[in-house]
Amino acid sequence: MSKPVIAIDMGGTKIKIGIVQGDNILSSISIDADSGNGLRKKLPLIQKNIEDLLVREKLSLDEIAGLGIASPGIVDSIQKRILSIDKKFEDAPETDLENWCLHTFNLPFFMENDARSALLGEWKYGNAKNCDHAVLMTLGTGVGSAAIIEGQLLRGKHFTAGILGGHSIINYKGNSCNCGGRGCVETEASTWNLETIAKSNKVFAESRLAKASVIDYELVFQLAQEGDEAALQIRNQSLQAWSACAINLIHAYDPEILVLTGGILASSSQIIPYIRQQTEAHAWTPWGKVHIEKGKFPGTAALLGIAHLTGNS
Repeated sequence: MSKPVIAIDMGGTKIKIGIVQGDNILSSISIDADSGNGLRKKLPLIQKNIEDLLVREKLSLDEIAGLGIASPGIVDSIQKRILSIDKKFEDAPETDLENWCLHTFNLPFFMENDARSALLGEWKYGNAKNCDHAVLMTLGTGVGSAAIIEGQLLRGKHFTAGILGGHSIINYKGNSCNCGGRGCVETEASTWNLETIAKSNKVFAESRLAKASVIDYELVFQLAQEGDEAALQIRNQSLQAWSACAINLIHAYDPEILVLTGGILASSSQIIPYIRQQTEAHAWTPWGKVHIEKGKFPGTAALLGIAHLTGNS
């Protein structure tokens, strides 16, 4: 069996760190990302947690194949740098993570976009296994995407191919997005913009959302089921936005399967049937239906994917 790998998933809300061997996460920990304060300040804490996990698993660095980071944003997987990142870890493009890895752990270093890593995890070990045409959509802090076509992970000349599904425009009269666009999927329905979406709702003041200290999708879906009018409207708007994104991805990449993952999929019983019904009704697929499935590893696919990439590079 191949050596274990140190895998890091740099989410906008949480940073997940794991010791991974094949499809087995031997040990893992999750820490607050605090992404608004940058990445560089977080590196000592990441280092400490990696060292703690190695002690827990009784592993030395000599027994580790390498360290891989799955990062949001546009990632140059050849030069191993973050080229651009959207309002999270803003110092990341100026941070030499390969140099940090070599000086801190003396290990080979690898990096890939987080959605691509998650799709790779599902393709190698999860619900996209044996599918050589697959698309993934992540619903979390933002909306991510990735594609595999003819058995190849899609990257593109400038490393943006496949990953900007959340910035496809579904409402050209919509609000400005962090990316510079207007009416992107993320602007219409994502965790980072949810509070703004909620407060702009006409019946927000009468909603139980107005009394919440934190507005997240778990609360929105819960209150929607209980009949809260504002929550119902926000839930339905979000489902429509995610369905439009799913249809755009299907039209763009012609997959046999669309895998849905990310933290918001805790409400998958409401999300997946709706997206499945909408894609079957509106996607132009005369050959048949695209399979719409929840990821087998909704919280850890990116760890598995970046570990596979690191261990086999």
